[in-house]
Amino acid sequence: MSVTTVATKNAPAAIGPYSQAKVHGGVLYVSGQLPMCPETGEMEQGDIKAQTRLVMNNLKAIIEAAGSSLENVLKATILLTDMADFAAMNEVYGSYFSGSPPARICYQVCALPRGAAVEIDAVCVE
Repeated sequence: MSVTTVATKNAPAAIGPYSQAKVHGGVLYVSGQLPMCPETGEMEQGDIKAQTRLVMNNLKAIIEAAGSSLENVLKATILLTDMADFAAMNEVYGSYFSGSPPARICYQVCALPRGAAVEIDAVCVE
């Protein structure tokens, strides 16, 4: 089976040695997305809701570039620097899924790249 790399200008370019996403065997693995503006590469300086919205838009852009949709997300991993942001993040995150949302896990971490408050990755079917 072949492995395909997914890249789109509608989401931020990788800031390290990784791909935006990879596809193998009909499964799409999307790298963790930070609240970075795709056009400028600048971090969103707003609150957790604004940061989560940008992260979800970036995930959506990558998933759509692979020919899939958020409705096909099987599992997401959410990293927060402050679990006190959970409810606000959850409100925005949940608005991106109609029907049955994906399985997920959420961790609090001590820090994220570039001072982000949230990072989310996804596993999706094509």
